[in-house]
Amino acid sequence: MSIPSDIQIAQSARLVHINQIAEQMGLDPDTDLEHYGKYIAKINLEALDKLKDRPDAKYVDITAINPTPLGEGKSTTTVGLGQGLNYIGKRAIVTVRQPSQGPTFGVKGGAAGGGYSQIVPMENFNLHLTGDIHAISAAHNLIAAMIDASIFHKNQLGIDIHNIPWRRVVDLNDRALRNVMVGLGEKEDGIPRQTGFDITVASELMAILALTTSLKDLRERIGRMIVAYDNNRKPITAEDLKAAGAATVLLRDAIKPNLMQTLENTPAMVHCGPFANIAHGNSSILADMIAVKCADYVVTESGFGADIGAEKFFNIKCRMSGLKPHAAVLVVTVRALKAHTGKYTIVPGRPLDRGLTSENIADIEIGAANMIRHLENLRKYGINPVVAVNVFATDTQKEIDAIKRIALEAGAVGVAEARHWAEGGKGAAELAEMVVTACEQPTDFKYLYELNQPIKRKIETIAKEIYRADGVEYSPQADKQIALYEKNGYGDLPICMAKTHLSFTADPAIKGAPTGFTIPISEVRASVGAGFIYPLVGTMRTMPGLGTSPSAERVDLDADGKVVGLF
Repeated sequence: MSIPSDIQIAQSARLVHINQIAEQMGLDPDTDLEHYGKYIAKINLEALDKLKDRPDAKYVDITAINPTPLGEGKSTTTVGLGQGLNYIGKRAIVTVRQPSQGPTFGVKGGAAGGGYSQIVPMENFNLHLTGDIHAISAAHNLIAAMIDASIFHKNQLGIDIHNIPWRRVVDLNDRALRNVMVGLGEKEDGIPRQTGFDITVASELMAILALTTSLKDLRERIGRMIVAYDNNRKPITAEDLKAAGAATVLLRDAIKPNLMQTLENTPAMVHCGPFANIAHGNSSILADMIAVKCADYVVTESGFGADIGAEKFFNIKCRMSGLKPHAAVLVVTVRALKAHTGKYTIVPGRPLDRGLTSENIADIEIGAANMIRHLENLRKYGINPVVAVNVFATDTQKEIDAIKRIALEAGAVGVAEARHWAEGGKGAAELAEMVVTACEQPTDFKYLYELNQPIKRKIETIAKEIYRADGVEYSPQADKQIALYEKNGYGDLPICMAKTHLSFTADPAIKGAPTGFTIPISEVRASVGAGFIYPLVGTMRTMPGLGTSPSAERVDLDADGKVVGLF
């Protein structure tokens, strides 16, 4: 069966007016929405007070095994499950991150889902939406400009120009901006210093926006952000710089979650898109707080594999929101399990090795060690895991059956053949039924560590319990940074590990479920406004680069003004 491209499917969708989507949720379109055309709206935060007495929905996280560089379809599964729950007669809402223009125009693609499980209008979803990411860029760069202005005008805060962690941002993949010199030229052009650019979704402001619970809380968090250090190594905050108020003003609309719909008119809330490596990689708490009052089930997604995204979802996002998950869906693909044998190399843009698309039960059984470890880890949080086999056309029934057998033996509540990409909600009905069953079973949700533990103990708990490392090695710089943070009173913050998503280890080439390794911590940074400490495991990029054939080359307008080439 030939399936049209994602954008062809999206452009042929029958959308309903956004007011109808709001009414499904029990919202008043006149008072609760701010409209951005017929199919997109923002939800006013005042709705939270109106909804407070409603019961909470069941709360489900979509995560995955360690993925290949191609991704294993978490976003598509999130959308598909939301549609599948509605297909079996449940009221569901999907809450997801807004995609960055970096991957949209790079190699990975957007985050609207795919096939017949997409959020629409897909073009708006992937291109600007309501301008939230641009607002973050403006607020972030305003602070950067005020830092350099403060240095130029007598530097009364005593800013050490060699110790300014606050860089500039742009929402594109642009490796040429990773390291730059500013202040060159005439005297009036500023004080020369070395700095650089990060991608906007790596900004602490993005992480804050996704974790905040109110406009007041947003203002306080922005004020606490450390933007520089003085010559005595004392932190200088956005409040000290007198930049916090203006930055908050620029985000006063971006704080409101965006309301959209899926191809089958299931409500979808799209809000925030933190970088899943150095930030928590989850959509906003505010969207979830509204959603759980407006449905029977809320389906959300945490970035990358369960060792990164789900761990941060449980220990950071749920801790800050107070919401307790009832179940988790572990997305698995045949190709990813085969890749976890370590026999195959997957490079985006290149044809897959034939071994990944030919039946091989032995490879499945070897690679399944990765899936088993993730299932064991999910059980540590006291919740019920369901496995979704995201089915590709080249998968065989024997391979799928092998995954089912192994996953059930490893403690999965159920294992579903998820065919939502090709069939929409109907193709996720089996998965939806299993998720309902998992949510009805007893849970005992708990965090992995206590906040009052020392920073190193929290890091080592994650490394040993989730990654299964033998221990952690700290660079001299990391040791000094941890000591400084604890001295300054930041020791009680949760941990947000910045690590490769392709392996349990620090080496993306090591697949499966390795043991006998250590986790190297090269540096430790503090996002005090967002409210977490993030250790860097090895070297992490905060500004991606474009490949030899980026997606941007294929995006255009046709003769009728329609977007083409967007997935």
